[in-house]
Amino acid sequence: MAFLAFGANFNPTQAQSTATVVKGTIKDAVTKEPLIGVSIFIPGTSVGTTTDIEGNYSLKTNQSESKVQFTYVGYKSKTLTITPGQTQVLNVQLESDAKRLKEVVIKGRSRNYSNKNNPAVDLIRLVVDNKNKNRLESYDYVQYQQYDKLQLALSNSPEKLRNNILFKKYDFVLKNIDTTKVAGTAVLPLYMQESISRQFYRKDPEKKKTIVEAEKKVDFGEFVVINSYVKHMYQDIDIYKNNITILTNQFLSPIADLAPTFYRFYVTDTVVVDGQKLTELSFSPKNETDFLFTGKLYVTMDGNYAVQKVDMEVGKKVNINWVRDLHINLDFDRLPNGRYNLSKSVLKSEFAVTQNSKGGVYGERTVSLKDFRINEPKPDGFYEGEATAKLPLAEKQEEDFWAANRHDSLSLSEANTYQSIDSLRNNRSFKRTLDFATMFIAGYKQAGPYFEIGPVNTFYSFNPVEGFRLRAGGRTTTTFSKRVMLETYAAYGFKDEKWKYFLGGTYSLSNRSIFEFPVRALRVSYQKDTKIPGQDLQFVQEDNFLLSFKRGTNDKWLYNETYNIDYLHEFRNRFSFRVGFRNWEQTPAGSLVYRKAIDPSSPEGTPNDGTAGLVENLTTSEFRLELRWAPHEEYVQGKLYRFPIVNRYPVFTLRAAAGVKGLFNGDYDYQNVTLNIAKRFYMSQFGYSDVVAEGGYIFGQVPFPLLAIHRANQTYSYQIQSYNLMNFLEFVSDQYASINIDHCFNGFIFNKLPLIRKTKLREFATLKVLYGKIREENDPKNNPDLLAFPAYATGLPTTYSLEKKPYVEASLGVGNLFKFFRVDVVKRLSYLDHPDVSEIGIRGRFKFDF
Repeated sequence: MAFLAFGANFNPTQAQSTATVVKGTIKDAVTKEPLIGVSIFIPGTSVGTTTDIEGNYSLKTNQSESKVQFTYVGYKSKTLTITPGQTQVLNVQLESDAKRLKEVVIKGRSRNYSNKNNPAVDLIRLVVDNKNKNRLESYDYVQYQQYDKLQLALSNSPEKLRNNILFKKYDFVLKNIDTTKVAGTAVLPLYMQESISRQFYRKDPEKKKTIVEAEKKVDFGEFVVINSYVKHMYQDIDIYKNNITILTNQFLSPIADLAPTFYRFYVTDTVVVDGQKLTELSFSPKNETDFLFTGKLYVTMDGNYAVQKVDMEVGKKVNINWVRDLHINLDFDRLPNGRYNLSKSVLKSEFAVTQNSKGGVYGERTVSLKDFRINEPKPDGFYEGEATAKLPLAEKQEEDFWAANRHDSLSLSEANTYQSIDSLRNNRSFKRTLDFATMFIAGYKQAGPYFEIGPVNTFYSFNPVEGFRLRAGGRTTTTFSKRVMLETYAAYGFKDEKWKYFLGGTYSLSNRSIFEFPVRALRVSYQKDTKIPGQDLQFVQEDNFLLSFKRGTNDKWLYNETYNIDYLHEFRNRFSFRVGFRNWEQTPAGSLVYRKAIDPSSPEGTPNDGTAGLVENLTTSEFRLELRWAPHEEYVQGKLYRFPIVNRYPVFTLRAAAGVKGLFNGDYDYQNVTLNIAKRFYMSQFGYSDVVAEGGYIFGQVPFPLLAIHRANQTYSYQIQSYNLMNFLEFVSDQYASINIDHCFNGFIFNKLPLIRKTKLREFATLKVLYGKIREENDPKNNPDLLAFPAYATGLPTTYSLEKKPYVEASLGVGNLFKFFRVDVVKRLSYLDHPDVSEIGIRGRFKFDF
């Protein structure tokens, strides 16, 4: 991991002489620990460098000098003789200077650390005050070329990798083991992606444009989708932002506005690079468990107080999962105008199940920027259209193009990754292995090249209406057709002795797979199956085996027969619309019955006694429209579904439906409008809040099955978008507004408590509030033709309106149990007098997160 911390610029005359290269490792003479930030320089010149976080250094000069000096605060300086014109290794051990070290400890690193009268803090505040003028965004126009390389690899000792049982049959992959990437560890590259692009920025009005000139990546085929989630994990590192997102977590920048509140700062050295005086600042967290960095940064002393270099890491005690090691190196080059701009960013991380496990996954992202052009405006029309455009030949560029345009050449191991993984992907044995892995992870198992069966977690389930239920189904693969997907299933309930069916087809109109963003697809389906009223689950099947276990009474069901056709059109700016038509016949099942509120055969005003006015079923025919805008949204596309990756931008979803009476036996005229707004609010060290606000209104007179049936949850899992202590079909409304706040403290409180902070647990707090009402025209008490609300045999109602007070529930939770489980204690705060309700409950939820 040795790197050139500071490289001097040489004039042509100097370049003609033979270069002298000195490199090695510097350690403490007693403890043998590597020393970070040791200054190495040629006396009497501006040529110098410093050691990295592992004590390594490399110094190159074309000057004919025979001495090199090593200095470090708290240690005795050392000067050694070198041979000009040769490459030599000097491993140095520095002896501590007791007197100097004692001074440093008393003044800088004592427990009485204070921001007041601290020159390091004063300097950081100057850096903060000058942040805006030192960012690229301070220019009116900027353009540059960017090279981006990202790779993932298995890491372990060379022997363990060569003896790995997973690769016994694929020895051609093992030939690609690299022992030079990480000191003391071998890595086996399994994934690589590269891109070369031109980046354009306009300040007013602010606009960014990316033109991708070349792009290539390892392709595992349809089994594995890596690109989108890896990009989300390894986001751009901008030291000038207050918060830096890494691996889905936010870390406070060492030059954030509030940095002096959370960091300790020390002036540890001054150096001169390329004629520019720099001050070295070391920083560390005041609380080692907070989402903060440890490292060094170098600040220019020319009045601009710009960052010239950053070398930092995430501490071992930070509350982040699976990460054994994470380092960030940022280099800034001086432009002709004297300003410093980012020239290279390197993020290296190593993942492992535990800190002590030897095997893991190594990841590295390198971003290189060059060819800066400042304040060269483009025509206004240049920035119109999509923010990212890809040249037609971007994915077809030959190796000659890459060799000529890469900012740095690939290592032999990196260069072989594309070819070795391509051979692996086409290996029959490897395909079978991925096939079984996909079945367990995504739920589908291939049954020949054209069809796959699944989802496997729906093959068996049970419920009070159907009893023991078996289901079998599947869908066609992209091998059958990239533009057409057919899916089907059949299910049978052994209690109701009824068959259920589904048949659907999707056709892509974009000449791409129906899974590939942006989607333009037409979908047609027919379904005859059971359903719990008001339960439209997201990302999971309703007959999922794990959802079969429910609390309380759960015997109000529907038999549905649905014909559906819709068209989805997505745009690259993340706006989409969906239009469609649905004909839906719903028949009550279990203890649920549809009957008129007033007995039509009795004298006017006589309540229905339950034996008359029964309605066999309801049929609706409705046209539907959905508008959705999710700025900058990224996705992870699975085999079963595609789910979005949460970011800091809001997501707006507007849904509208219009029922037409008489059309295909439709029974009612009505209109339904719903607006949903979801956003994650990041609060730096205090965690983040996921906030969802929703409101809806139904126009027209309709029976209760067509009102808004608020989403309840009678399972033992904690569902974010449901009311976890509300019973099925307990509340209905024709107008409502709700807000759901789920806050994750990310360990902010637990990290301050002795013993508990070692567990890396995380705190959660949730509040859900629902307001609603029913207009008189939709209240069955006032309208004899409407259906009566469901009730017990005793006449006690089980379905209600929200009257004059809201439904409220709150919960406190502990997350990160075993690194993937969350448990909440949920408290219901209103409508406690309803029958069969739980005032308090414990719910659990699985969630994989860093």
